[in-house]
Amino acid sequence: MSEVTNPLGAFLQARRALVTPEAAGIPAAGVRRVPGLRREEVAMLAGISADYYLRLERGRDRNPSAQVLGSIARVLQLDDDHTAHMMSLVAEAPRRQRRRRRKETAPPGALKLLDSMVQPAFIEGRYFDILASNSLARALSPRLAAGGNQLRDQFLDPDQQSFHPDWEPMTECFVGNLRQAVGTDIDDPRFIELIGELSLGSARFRQLWARHDVRGQIGTPVRMNHPQVGEITLNRERLAINGTDDLVLVVYHPDAGSSDADKLALLASAGLPTHQAESEARLA
Repeated sequence: MSEVTNPLGAFLQARRALVTPEAAGIPAAGVRRVPGLRREEVAMLAGISADYYLRLERGRDRNPSAQVLGSIARVLQLDDDHTAHMMSLVAEAPRRQRRRRRKETAPPGALKLLDSMVQPAFIEGRYFDILASNSLARALSPRLAAGGNQLRDQFLDPDQQSFHPDWEPMTECFVGNLRQAVGTDIDDPRFIELIGELSLGSARFRQLWARHDVRGQIGTPVRMNHPQVGEITLNRERLAINGTDDLVLVVYHPDAGSSDADKLALLASAGLPTHQAESEARLA
C-alpha cells in the first residue's frame, strides 16, 4: 500500500528503521540486512504478537487501541509530537472535512498589520507559500516576495545553502513542520503536487520525507549570510492569524542591542539598496 492508502503503516516502517537494536536494549548479534528494528522485535518489545504488528504495518487493522499505539510509541522512542501524529493516523481519528481548497489569501487586517511593522515580516500559507511580505523582509531576501514558496526555495535553489549556514537543520525543520501541518490530509491536490515536485528535484527532500519526522512550529534563531551586511542572526516567530485556515504571520527580530540589530537597521536605511531593488535592476 502507498503512504496515501496506508499512512500508519508507512509511518511505522519509517520510524522503526531509525531505532537501533542497541538503543532498544537488544544485544547486537551478527549482520543485519536492514537498519533499525525488525517487525518481530517491535512486537516483542511492545508486548503484542508479531502477526498483529504485521497487520498494522500492512494496513489490515485500521483500529488499534490507544494502549497498543502507546506501547509502540515507547518502543520507537517517539516524542510527544510524533506520538500525537501517529494517533491521528488511525481510521477512527477525526479527519479534515474534504472540500475544494480555495486559494489562500491574506486578510485585509493582517495586511495592514504587516505594512505597519518595523521588523521583517511576511504572511505564510499552509504549504509555506509567501502570501504577502513587507519591504524589510524582501530586503533580507528576494525569496520572501509574495508568490514564492519556501520549500521550493530551500530544496531546489542551490544558492539557499550558502545563504543559510544552517541549511541542513533548517530543511529538517521545514519537512517536520510540513508533516505536522498536513496531518492526515495527504490526498489534498496541492500537497500531492508539491511533494511530487520536491521529490523529483531534491535527493535531500526524499531522504527527509522518508523519515516521517514531525515537528511543531516554534520560535528559533536563523542565521543568514547577507551579501550586504554579512552574517546576521534573527529570531523567527510564527504567530497564528485569527479567522484563517492555517495562515501565520512570520516575524524576524534581532536581540536588543546586538550587532544584528545594528545590521538590520542598516539594511532598513534608505541609503542601502535592497535585494529586491537589485533584482529589479537586473531584470530591467
